Amino acid sequence: MLSAEAALQALPRELLARGYRFITTTPLSHQRVLARRHGERAGNLRDVFGWSLPFDQGLLDPDLFDAMTRAGVVRDSGGALRSTVRVSTLADDAFLHSAYPTLEDDAVFFGPDTYRFARFIAQELALRGGERSADAPPLRLLDVGCGSGAGALAALRCLAARGLRAEATLNDINPRALQLAAANFAAAGLGAQLARGDALEAVDGTFDLVISNPPYMADPRHRAYRDGGAGLGRALSVRIAAQALSRLAPGGQLLLYTGVAMIDGADPFLAEMKPLLRDARVEWSYSEIDPDVFGEELEAAPYDAAERIAAVGLVATRRLAS
Repeated sequence: MLSAEAALQALPRELLARGYRFITTTPLSHQRVLARRHGERAGNLRDVFGWSLPFDQGLLDPDLFDAMTRAGVVRDSGGALRSTVRVSTLADDAFLHSAYPTLEDDAVFFGPDTYRFARFIAQELALRGGERSADAPPLRLLDVGCGSGAGALAALRCLAARGLRAEATLNDINPRALQLAAANFAAAGLGAQLARGDALEAVDGTFDLVISNPPYMADPRHRAYRDGGAGLGRALSVRIAAQALSRLAPGGQLLLYTGVAMIDGADPFLAEMKPLLRDARVEWSYSEIDPDVFGEELEAAPYDAAERIAAVGLVATRRLAS
């Protein structure tokens, strides 16, 4: 008999074995799709685990429904059932995260930013030098604010493809995120250390690779997965970057993906980061990954002074000791 933990870990594997694939959209696109299907019940696995539609028990085969029940991720919803998790696919992996709509304070988010983050990681790690002796210790990888763990898993996949070993530490302030991230790693046949707490305050030592996709929106409800703090959501990204710069091992690298509210043609995040990067004496690059995301936020305060929100990527590398 599977334990609740083992059943949760089994769900992504069971779905992949059944040919399941689902690309998660923005919340606004999800809302529009559901509006077209008002009143419908789920007719397939993508409806249940992707679109978060209500379903009848008979839709699922007994083994899959049993795994859901043991994992505690099915609830009654007015005469029908609903999954309390979604499952999204990225390359050949599947990731548990929160069902739509993500209203809970401990919601675990996965969406278009996750795909951009993974692509950013893959592109940058393809440029990273891979010369390490066979007996060298594994790289120390830290995913700050890991959410579903998709970023760390993508990084491990990229490093392994280049023959590089790494040990992952998953950090998040949200215990639900760590639970789902651990299950996602287990489903992929990988392990990771878990570090619950506030960013790099939760871990010790230096790291060879620090990745992070922090929350970057100004959220009046202060939900952990969404709220980036002051400065129209950029404060948390600045703080994580500053902490990470001081914790890079020689040759270590920070890959930070975040969003910035651009004001009058200026980038306030980059303006704050430049002196920190100079003082850290690192080599760095910075680029706009997508110039316009979450445009609907511009319709109301506090974004009514911004002209766009851009997704950006910061890469900082500590020089090797001479």
